[in-house]
Amino acid sequence: MADFVFKSGADAEFVDTRHGYDRWAAIYDDEDNPLIAVEQARVDALLGDVRGLEIVDLGCGTGRHTLRLVQRGARLTAIDFADAMVARAAGKPGWRDVRFIRHDLQNPLPLPDASFDRVVSFLVLEHITHLPAFFAECRRICRPDGFLLATTLHPAMSLRGIAAHFNDPATGRDVCPAGHAHTTSDYVNSALAAGWRLEQLDEACVDAALAARSTRAAKYLGWPMFLALKLSPAAPDDR
Repeated sequence: MADFVFKSGADAEFVDTRHGYDRWAAIYDDEDNPLIAVEQARVDALLGDVRGLEIVDLGCGTGRHTLRLVQRGARLTAIDFADAMVARAAGKPGWRDVRFIRHDLQNPLPLPDASFDRVVSFLVLEHITHLPAFFAECRRICRPDGFLLATTLHPAMSLRGIAAHFNDPATGRDVCPAGHAHTTSDYVNSALAAGWRLEQLDEACVDAALAARSTRAAKYLGWPMFLALKLSPAAPDDR
């Protein structure tokens, strides 16, 4: 793995992940983000019916998925360490029904074994340094009949020098929270080594419809942008 080298027309500002997302919080929900547009439409289909399920959202951010899952009848635990992002989530309807834990996902999770029907993590994996440890913790807290759904920026984007970033209105500069150029095989092999079985690998490119409504998406027409892994706990004889 390697740190991202972000290509920008102006000098980009590289910051640690927490500081980057705290600065991003003010505009995160409102900006033209083609990756979120691609992801949003696919997550519900991959998760299926969540009514009555215990779900943990690892890296909940502004609660964009957390609160939708609450509305769909799930019981949510949400974890994040970016205070400004979570403050945005806390101002939205439904947050009182969420159990929130402030925690850095690079460290072992403060959660009991086998306590969740669904473990979800959206657009977080590129910021995880040690993928095997992260996937192992996800496996530990997932119930035997549950699954993990994790999404991320497609590794193909790093070939174009693209990482998670935003343009700071206060400075006009691109700001890049720290991330890593993991490959698809990094994700898959780390998950398999941690005791997961790959159920589905989902990829998506920017299509003409998205390019027509998103200025930022148009320059990536036809390029893989989104990657999701749906993983179930492997039985002992599968490992």
